[in-house]
Amino acid sequence: MSQSRFTLRNRNPDVLSCIANLSNDEVFTPPHLANQVLDSITEAWSVENSGANIWSDETVTFLDPCTKSGVFLREITKRLINGLEAQFPDLERRVEHILTKQVFGIGLTRITSLLARRSLYCSKDASGEHSIVKSFDNDAGHIWFEPLKHTWKGGKCQYCGASKKTYDRDTNLESHAYAFIHTDNLKSLGSEFFASEMQFDVVLGNPPYQLNDGGGVGSSAVPIYQHFVTQAMKLHPKFMTFIIPSRWFTGGRGLDSFREQMLKDKRIKIIHDFPNASDCFPNVEIKGGVCYFLWGLTHDDDCTVTLHNGDQENTLKRPLLEEDCDVYIRYNDAIPIFKKIRAKSEESFSELVSSNDPFGFDVREKGSYKRVKPDFKLEPFKNSCEFYYNGWREKGIGHIDKSAISKNIDWVEKYKILIPKAWGVGNPANDKIRPEIFGKNTCCTETYLVVGPSNNRKELENIVSFMNTKFFHFCLALIKNTQNTSPAAYSFTPVQDWSKSWTDEKLYKKYELTESEIQVIESMIWPGGSADE
Repeated sequence: MSQSRFTLRNRNPDVLSCIANLSNDEVFTPPHLANQVLDSITEAWSVENSGANIWSDETVTFLDPCTKSGVFLREITKRLINGLEAQFPDLERRVEHILTKQVFGIGLTRITSLLARRSLYCSKDASGEHSIVKSFDNDAGHIWFEPLKHTWKGGKCQYCGASKKTYDRDTNLESHAYAFIHTDNLKSLGSEFFASEMQFDVVLGNPPYQLNDGGGVGSSAVPIYQHFVTQAMKLHPKFMTFIIPSRWFTGGRGLDSFREQMLKDKRIKIIHDFPNASDCFPNVEIKGGVCYFLWGLTHDDDCTVTLHNGDQENTLKRPLLEEDCDVYIRYNDAIPIFKKIRAKSEESFSELVSSNDPFGFDVREKGSYKRVKPDFKLEPFKNSCEFYYNGWREKGIGHIDKSAISKNIDWVEKYKILIPKAWGVGNPANDKIRPEIFGKNTCCTETYLVVGPSNNRKELENIVSFMNTKFFHFCLALIKNTQNTSPAAYSFTPVQDWSKSWTDEKLYKKYELTESEIQVIESMIWPGGSADE
């Protein structure tokens, strides 16, 4: 077998770097990123195995349970081809051993399984005449895929939470019932998929991120990447690594238990965090960024966290949870500032922020996510109040009967600050909240949250002065890493003396921040100037 058959794909451009993503939910992994992940495994294996080279070990097994393009399996194979030359001088025998004994994948869909087989075996049919493996007797080889159905319970899949209304489809359509996370019996994984019982030493991949729940996309979709991580843990691999959205750092829909499990797991050895997802995936926006982590079965120590900002990196070995803190702080340089703020034991600004839907207008029809809009008129009428239903004062203002208000009726006759519930994308360099004071006899839809209803307008003006500072946005950025912003996102932001106005200079002095700590805030929050510009 000629060496050229294995070096052909080294020509530029690499076809796997040119494939467009299916969507922001199923993002293909660029080869350079796959190799960064594999480099982390290389180093960790060497440290924990007395300097041994994982790519020179013919017994190590690898599983990608969420194979799309096959890039991880291909790059693993290329490394093993080089590393096992001494054990298998004959190239054909070496490749046969690697692809039949060491490298395994589970396709996400039929089309991705065919793509992965083409990447790995040079043929979509693993047993075909063009395949570089000659001992397979089936077209799948060791990249398994069979269409599955969801297991419905109460209108949702009991494994992944998919909506029956959306995904109970004709058998000719893709169901997105991913095999790896739709089973209770992982012990049979090897025999069911690959015809042999086996232990996988390394489990890795870039799983699909979410499923549309029938009510929209983005924040209303159901996250599913966490299921791949928890399933992989059950296999007890020596190492595990996945590329996933960073939203789990601070929770999110259906992620609270996953976050708690991960942040308390001392086996997480490394985290590489990319607040700007395009640093990982060019031309892809994933609100809150993405990360990849390395989990080691025998690791029992702090985690080495590397924050990536373009070409800049900041690395610190630290616990994932600071003392008396249940949220992960992604910015290494922010931790000393956070500790200074917490040392004053001040009340949380979150106490001033209303719960979602402050006036009770987020009414939904039974069995549907369609909002029922309350009746309003464009002109005032008897017993009406101003009603902000979409956008700010110049658009989206109506008038509604006060009797339609079902919550916090006493707030109507007070001054209040309205802030959007969803704003920004989770990037502190660009995101800025824009608070606005509204007069008495006003209310709003669930689009907004209410801050500090008061009869004292001057007090609210001072609150707004605080909310317009970089210091305020810095505190918020310690938790907020996506667009949707619940009151809990303001938990690390301290309450101030509202009898006076606030500036960054006053706040820096109050909390005794050093010049280097001030520079952390200044470089992190709108570093090019005001976000209003």
